[in-house]
Amino acid sequence: MDYLFTDRLWKRVEPIWQSYLEHPFVKGIGEGSLNQEKFKHWLKQDYVYLIDYSRLFALGSAKAEDLETMTVFAKLLHGVLDTEMELHRNYAAEFGITAEELEATEPSAITTAYTSYMLNVSQRGGVENVAASVLACEWSYNFIGRSLIDRTPADNFYNSWINLYASDEFSDLAEKCKKLMNKLTAGKPEEDLRRLEDIVVKTSQFEYLFWDMVEKKEEWPVNRIGR
Repeated sequence: MDYLFTDRLWKRVEPIWQSYLEHPFVKGIGEGSLNQEKFKHWLKQDYVYLIDYSRLFALGSAKAEDLETMTVFAKLLHGVLDTEMELHRNYAAEFGITAEELEATEPSAITTAYTSYMLNVSQRGGVENVAASVLACEWSYNFIGRSLIDRTPADNFYNSWINLYASDEFSDLAEKCKKLMNKLTAGKPEEDLRRLEDIVVKTSQFEYLFWDMVEKKEEWPVNRIGR
């Protein structure tokens, strides 16, 4: 069996992603013990994150050099806009938060830094940069969902969250991202592979910072000055 680029990536990101499972926010999701105010902060911040994340898929489709790649990015865009964001709207409705309120959320400092990084490296490079930028989010959320699904209580308030990210449908989205990454890196020189690997590692580190931000209900540090 051929050694795939995502096999190489897995060796780098697995320790980072394992740390997600030990993070109090993710553990709270799995146990059903997470404070709902913290979850509301995740709902809002992840919703505005997904707006820029969707722009990345649109950018990937525009940068694609063949119809097959263009179609993959378009399907991934559809999955985020119509599946993942719908989960957020459904959960938000349970808290009395409207879709308009979600969209009006001001991105936190970490959310802004994370999406700005992805958009920057994607705009500066070719379609392979876009694939590297979006990979960690799709793949790691699927990793989390599949890790939690067999250990969560039956009455967990967050089961629909876990079920979505562990679902066959979301697993298919993650696999599409991985296959796309492998296709776009085939035959690339080592210098390019190291650069793309660095993007995936950095976005994985941003994912940890995002979990930390929602656990602490952080926005912008300057907002605390004078309070």
